[in-house]
Amino acid sequence: MSYQLKWSNLALESLEKLPFEIAERILKKLDQVKENPKHFIEGLVGLDFKKVRVGDYRVLVDLLENEKIIAIRDLGHRKNIYKKYKTD
Repeated sequence: MSYQLKWSNLALESLEKLPFEIAERILKKLDQVKENPKHFIEGLVGLDFKKVRVGDYRVLVDLLENEKIIAIRDLGHRKNIYKKYKTD
């Protein structure tokens, strides 16, 4: 059984700002992730959520296994996305 995607408003806004080709690539990857999340979702050191790699872009997610939900928090280029969430 595949997982369901739940998008945050922030993630949707970030997706809309991307060039069409990149947004399309991210959506295709997330379709794969829904079918086998443990294969694609990786942990992050020092952060309470996980990531999915899509080329130079990262999709930040929470995996809710009991509910079969992948909650998409945010997404962006790998050089910028983590700066929003870094704590010193």
